[in-house]
Amino acid sequence: MSVTRDDVRHIASLARLGIADDRLDALVRELNGILGHMQVLRQVRTGDAGAAESGQPGMTLRPDVEGAVPLARPREEFAPKMRDGFFLVPRLATHDDDAEA
Repeated sequence: MSVTRDDVRHIASLARLGIADDRLDALVRELNGILGHMQVLRQVRTGDAGAAESGQPGMTLRPDVEGAVPLARPREEFAPKMRDGFFLVPRLATHDDDAEA
């Protein structure tokens, strides 16, 4: 299967894209190149690809642990102010500039 100029025009109209006529030939080549690669991929033998999913042990997972993860430093060192369980951070200077404009 190959893409024609008319196919590209039709797809562009469905997507409501304007494509210049001088760009059509390049798009046809690119799309046909992609389709060519897809044909090559279809020929790849993947019959044994499912072996990794057949219950063979993979990476060992750690058990889920409930609760908060302990912090390396006390919260007060990097967020001294809190309100309603949220960190309070200083307003950025760029926000003040927007308010004056």
